[in-house]
This record gives sequence, C-alpha cells and structure tokens, in this order.
Amino acid sequence: MNVYPMSAADLKGEGMTSQRARDRLVASLKEEGIRDLRVIDVIRNTPRHHFIDQALHSRAYENTALPIGHGQTISQPWVVARMTEALLEFGIPQKVLEIGTGSGYQAAVLASLVPQVFTVERIEELLRQARRRFRQLGLTNLRSRYDDGKLGWPDEAPFDAIILTAAGDTIPTRILDQLSPTGVLVAPVGSPSRQTLIRMRGDGQGDFTQEELGAVSFVPLLGGIG
Repeated sequence: MNVYPMSAADLKGEGMTSQRARDRLVASLKEEGIRDLRVIDVIRNTPRHHFIDQALHSRAYENTALPIGHGQTISQPWVVARMTEALLEFGIPQKVLEIGTGSGYQAAVLASLVPQVFTVERIEELLRQARRRFRQLGLTNLRSRYDDGKLGWPDEAPFDAIILTAAGDTIPTRILDQLSPTGVLVAPVGSPSRQTLIRMRGDGQGDFTQEELGAVSFVPLLGGIG
C-alpha cells in the first residue's frame, strides 16, 4: 500500500484543487452515505485533478463524472467511494483486479488501500496516460495491462476481489472464473438506460450471493482493444 509522495504544492493546491476543495467533496460524500473512514481519507488525499485534463481542473473536486477522451469518463467520486467501500466491507483483499483502467483514478484509490492492484485497459492511449500518473504518484503495488478487459488477467488469477468500471448485461464468465471462491466482485450491470451496482460474494463452495447496491450510470463494457 502507498502513501503518495506528493509535494507540498500537491497537498495544498490552489483554488478549486486546494485541500479546502477536497474537504468539501469529502463532506458531500459523507452526507450521501459513505461511511468507511479509510476510503474517505484516501479520497481526501488523492489528487483527482492529476487524472483529468488541465482545462477541467476547476471541476476536479466536484462530485460528478468528467470526460477523459475516447468516449470515456472519470467516475463520479461518490461512485468510486461506494464501489471501494463495498469491496472492503468484509476485509482487506490482498489482490484486486480492475477491469477498465480509464484515467487510473479508481486504481490509484485502491492501491492506497490494498496490497496489490492489477488493472486492464483496452484503449492504449488511456493506459499510457494512466501509467504516467501511476509513476508520478509512486504507485509501486499496481500493475497494468493493455488488453481486452473481458478476458481479465488469467495469468494472475485467482483474485480476492474484482471491480468493473464499465457496464454489461451480465458479468463475463471468464472474469467471474478468476475470482477466488470466497472473493468479492463489484460491478455495474444493465443496459445504457438502466444500470444497477451489484456485489457478488463467494461462499467458498462455488456459489455466489448477489445484492444490489443502487442505481448507477457507466460507459458500456466493450470487448477487443482500441
């Protein structure tokens, strides 16, 4: 797990990227039901403005999704916090797989909370940018891969937890097969017009319980590489 080696300027920030702006964001997350203090602390200290274009820095600590190019978005902070919280509720997973690196923000949040993060991205330019951010933040417990996310990362399976940051009608079987028998999976499921965040938890005997965590809106889960 990592403590970001940020400079004093990173920590303090200016204007809409200042610590005061981050504190306002965290206050809004608490008001909307985020309770895990570990997650709240990481959201407060993760420089979200590093994960978006400079032209959008003034909106970095708004509780909203923002475009990152290639038809993709950086998720709303509440969604990142809720998915992370749901992943950690039953204990700290040692090894987490993320499907859909995007800007790298969700992976960076996870890397401050769990020992190992593996993240897969199908759009090469987005992964290149995310890798640069990971290096700048000194994230040494995070590995990334350019590949079809629907294939997961079988060479590193099984994973104690899996998180998907794009929505499909169902969870791909090849991804579910990479979850450990007692693992936790958090993902949006549904059509573009109606999606639900779900959590699946293995019972150790090959069966999974599933619960709904609320309505969400994500980009579609696509196969192949772009």
